[in-house]
This record gives sequence, structure tokens and C-alpha cells, in this order.
Amino acid sequence: MKLFVFEHCPYCIKAMMVAGLKKMDVELVYLQNHDVEARIEKVGANLVPILEKPDGSFMAESLEIAAFLDGYDATPLLEPDAQSQSIAGWSEKAYPLASALLYPRWMKIELPEFQCEEANAWFTKNKSASIGMSFDEAYRRTDEFLPKLNALLPEIDWLVLPSERNNVLNYDDVNFFPTLRNFTVIKGIKFPGIIRQYIDEVASLTGIKLYDDVAV
Repeated sequence: MKLFVFEHCPYCIKAMMVAGLKKMDVELVYLQNHDVEARIEKVGANLVPILEKPDGSFMAESLEIAAFLDGYDATPLLEPDAQSQSIAGWSEKAYPLASALLYPRWMKIELPEFQCEEANAWFTKNKSASIGMSFDEAYRRTDEFLPKLNALLPEIDWLVLPSERNNVLNYDDVNFFPTLRNFTVIKGIKFPGIIRQYIDEVASLTGIKLYDDVAV
């Protein structure tokens, strides 16, 4: 099977987490960010991730892919979610800050989906419009946005470490870990201890790389 993804995309990480957790033989194919046609020709829409199944057909929607991969061997590992409302509520508050902090930083590190000028220009144009400012301005305002995001992190009081539940992951992890993982690209992020441990434990279980070494 092939999984078409972007490395920075939290939806892609949802599917990649399950493939890694189950140690599946899934080939990761990194699309260029601007290549909309490569997505449309597979699933009829500008979506990632995209899974090419063994029969050659394609499927989209991150959680559907996660469920398909989890159940592929008829021995699913993921438990149901239990904190979806808490996750949604916190994410809604954090989203404007996270977007302004993350988008310019993706242009400052090496990512496989930004390997040509067209990909960089497409992302910069579209995401600058979505945050209502240039990437340069957003990056300059880190000292304004980052303390506000740091202040929200202690509100995440629903996490239970995988090590405290026999290393069994659930759909809360699939839905929320990608957000926290992406925050590791922000130099100066101040994770409370349990959140930092949670990130490290889930990353270890799923094989998802973190950005601490290249944080900006």
C-alpha cells in the first residue's frame, strides 16, 4: 500500500500514526504541496492523506484511512475516543495562534512537500491569506503569539499517558497528538511535563518524528 502525504499535515499524521503503530508495510509518498492535480486525479478532491489500497483503488479522509489500516489485519488496536469535545474546544481556541506560529516555520525547515519554488509559493500565498498577514509578519510577532499559546497548554488536563494504559492508543490520540507534535517545531514552546512526556511516548509508539532538533 502507498500513503500519499505531507509531513507537516496533521491529518496525514493521523494515518501515518496507525501505520507506524501497527508496523505496516506502507510506502510513504510525499506529494508537492502545490500539485493539486495529483490529489484530484486520485480521489476527485484536493485532499491528503490519500491511501492507495492493495487493489489499486484510492481512499481519502484521514480517520477513515486510520480505521482501515487499524482493521486491515482484523486485529484493531485503537480504542474509541472519549475526549472529542475537550479536544475540539481547546483546538478552536488555539487554532489562530497555532496557525500564525506554524505556517511561517514550515518554510524555514526542510520538508519533502516543499522541494520546489512552486510548492513554497502556493503554500505561502494560500496560508498567508488564511491568517491575514504575511509569513514575515507572523514570524516577527512570535513574541506576541507564543506566550498566548503557552498559556493555553496547561488547560490540556485530559491527557493520560500511554504508559499508564498499557501503551494502548485511542482515537483521541490519533486526533490530538498530531497537533502537539507539530508544536515541537516552535522554539520556545513550554510544554507542561505530562504533555511533553505524552508527546515522546506516542512518538515512540508510532514512529512519528518530532521537530525538536530543527525548531525555529
